[in-house]
Amino acid sequence: MPDSPVVADRTQEQRQPPGRHTLKLLLVPIFALIIVANVGDALAPRLVDTHPLQLLAMNARNRNAILVTNSLDPFSYYVVGTLRLLLSDPLFFLIGYWYGDTALRWMEKRTKTFGQSMRQMEGWFDKAAYPLVFLMPNNVICLFAGAAGMSAPAFFAVNTSGTLVRLYLIRRLGEAFEAPIDSVLEFIKDYRTPLLILSITVFTVMTVNELRRSSRDIDELADAIEGDGDDPTDTGPPAT
Repeated sequence: MPDSPVVADRTQEQRQPPGRHTLKLLLVPIFALIIVANVGDALAPRLVDTHPLQLLAMNARNRNAILVTNSLDPFSYYVVGTLRLLLSDPLFFLIGYWYGDTALRWMEKRTKTFGQSMRQMEGWFDKAAYPLVFLMPNNVICLFAGAAGMSAPAFFAVNTSGTLVRLYLIRRLGEAFEAPIDSVLEFIKDYRTPLLILSITVFTVMTVNELRRSSRDIDELADAIEGDGDDPTDTGPPAT
């Protein structure tokens, strides 16, 4: 991936990034959050109507947030939803901030099917960094923000405000489509057991793959940063 102006500027500042131990302190909780999110998805047919707040805390993806919004009071919905959505963003921001283009190339190779989209988003980020952080602060955008040297206070202010707006819109969407959402919840309740079996099966496969890759990925990125590895980015299918 060729250096973009955004990444190149930040790379010039990277003289002595933190070492392997600090990198593991950032990556281990990221992989743990991936597992927790997958568990939430696996148990969603059981949790969505019986423990909606727990499901939101485990995985606050749009689908889950829409399904549980009408079951939660505003305080619980906004507090738990905001904290869960923001939880991994500082970790990706710091990886990008400290490790720059090396981390971006590693991420691109780790998610091979997403590599082309990453390059496209990188071009967008050069032109509209703050709007992208506000509108779609996903893992890749947070990496870009860190690699670009965006100030931490600005990043967190824009990220948090964008997350709150996202949850607000989902809340309004839940109110507008309450009847269809209730129908989906009834369907899940009626077919809870087969849906639970299916989701747990998918979760098991994904988790085995993720655990198999996590330790290797940490070492490979560390080797790339330290210049010890030949090709630190040759990994398998992407994590979710």
